Amino acid sequence: MSTTTLPVSDRFGPDASVDDVVRAMDEHGYAVVERLLPAEQVVAVRADLSRVLEEIPYGRNDFEGHHTKRIYNLFAKTRAMDEIALHPLLLGVLDRVLGHYQFSAPVGIEIGPGEVAQVIHQDDIVYPLPWPHQTVLVNTMWAFDDFTEANGATRVLPGSHRRDAFDPVPVIEATPPISVEMPAGSVIFYPGTVLHGGGANGTNRPRLGVILEFIAAWLRPQENHLIGVPRSIVRELPPRLQELLGWNVYPAFLGNVDGRHPRKYLDETRPDGLPW
Repeated sequence: MSTTTLPVSDRFGPDASVDDVVRAMDEHGYAVVERLLPAEQVVAVRADLSRVLEEIPYGRNDFEGHHTKRIYNLFAKTRAMDEIALHPLLLGVLDRVLGHYQFSAPVGIEIGPGEVAQVIHQDDIVYPLPWPHQTVLVNTMWAFDDFTEANGATRVLPGSHRRDAFDPVPVIEATPPISVEMPAGSVIFYPGTVLHGGGANGTNRPRLGVILEFIAAWLRPQENHLIGVPRSIVRELPPRLQELLGWNVYPAFLGNVDGRHPRKYLDETRPDGLPW
């Protein structure tokens, strides 16, 4: 008797499991979970990020986008993403794929009207690792507007994480990207090896999303959160979020301070008795 293997979906509802997301990432290079966040949370996050964006300039180069605003040092500027960063589905996927991890580059991204498409790239290119290599980076893009092809939805090259050679050019030339459309409150998961880029915004309204990017905790993050996020803020955060910001130890000793876990120093003064 023959058996049939059903294709792995790339899109799920808010009841998606860790297995669903991990299988889709492995098969397609991405997984979409639609409407994972309730509408009222989407509205609240968008309102607070809009407050922050009022002080943010447009990008400085083609990669950042000359009509795009980026909220760097995100967790120093808003508490709106704290609960989302600790979402059980998110942490479950990261536990499965990365094991021990922390933030690399969490960034709010508002693609404005008239922005052109971003260059296709892979996020873990900053790490000089041989190809192919284990997954050391997982990115998530959270939608706080409906993502459409017209307003700059993230473009992904399906299967590009499985390419034979590191050189992305043959894949880019042979594989047209797809625009990952999804309603506000949704999230797309993808590994650092998949080729992708922000889309062009041909509408008259900006499109807001937030990247929560994570790396294996034995790697240096792109953004230095230990300096960027003041200790006065970190002290008030849940311990798990403190660890995601770099106050962690990769087993058994990486990241220790004088043989101790760095979180033990959050409430201490400097050796000279002054506050940090």
